[in-house]
Amino acid sequence: MKNLSAKLALTVAVATLAGPLSAQSAGDWTLGLGIASVAPKSDNGTVAGAAATISENSQLSLTAEYFIRDNLGIEVLAASPFSHNIYLDGGFAGTTKHLPPTVSVKYHFQTGSAFTPFVGLGVNYTTFFEESSPLGDLKLADSWGLAAALGVDYQISDAGALRFEARYIDIETDVTLDGADIGTAKIDPFVFNVAYVHRF
Repeated sequence: MKNLSAKLALTVAVATLAGPLSAQSAGDWTLGLGIASVAPKSDNGTVAGAAATISENSQLSLTAEYFIRDNLGIEVLAASPFSHNIYLDGGFAGTTKHLPPTVSVKYHFQTGSAFTPFVGLGVNYTTFFEESSPLGDLKLADSWGLAAALGVDYQISDAGALRFEARYIDIETDVTLDGADIGTAKIDPFVFNVAYVHRF
């Protein structure tokens, strides 16, 4: 994942230096459909006195962005439910599903080429559901946190582009088992998204 992040950052940097900008106009909107992979950080905190680890998962992603000014848009990110296994000290402890809708403000840099890099900052709300554990009644509380995005669109037609994007999302959830507080899981994932984006 670190190598992918480095390559994405290099691509954006090269595109930014490529030349002057190709505009996204106020009033435009885009719709994107792709595949997003949620990769929690390696250390997910201490739960029930044990080191917690949460697995990765990939699902369909959907984005809609409206440009309130030239090159400046407000985007909503949605996805099909992500499923994760939960491990404590390496042993299986349960499963959960979550939905991470995110609203971001994004700035798209003009380059005068097929590449349009962008950055974004927003707010994420993550809701957990269908928790299951052999240890008892597992519950994960919903989470609010900041989200940051870095990526690039590669134009393949007048209205279509391929998007390569990495996000960081601050996700922390209080965990209870049979109603008792057993700790906080610090998920804080990177989310890698590859999508087709169409401008209307």
